[in-house]
Amino acid sequence: QVQLVESGGGLVQPGGSLTLSCAASGNALSMTVMGWYRQAPGKQREFVATILRSGITNYADSVKGRFTIFRDNDKNMVILQMNSLKPDDTAVYYCNTKNQISQTTGWGQGTQVTVSS
Repeated sequence: QVQLVESGGGLVQPGGSLTLSCAASGNALSMTVMGWYRQAPGKQREFVATILRSGITNYADSVKGRFTIFRDNDKNMVILQMNSLKPDDTAVYYCNTKNQISQTTGWGQGTQVTVSS
């Protein structure tokens, strides 16, 4: 299992920006895929973005062009840069890791992002 600690959530106005960070500890193969999911009140948890160790990224259509995911393999960190935030982006954001066969190896505790004027 991978231990994940998130930081960087908060309250921001529509159109603003936030950066989420997630520090991971564990086996490198267990962190083949690092990513972010989110869960809004009354909704199911949904995919936001993932990044492979190679740097290949994947984004949900709802965040393409606004969010950017980075990872630092030396520091075992994944970062989500969120720009042009909308009220619909309000959710608890969770860091996630998967191994080389796409099995989940860890979830963070979640960090709240609220977009409101």
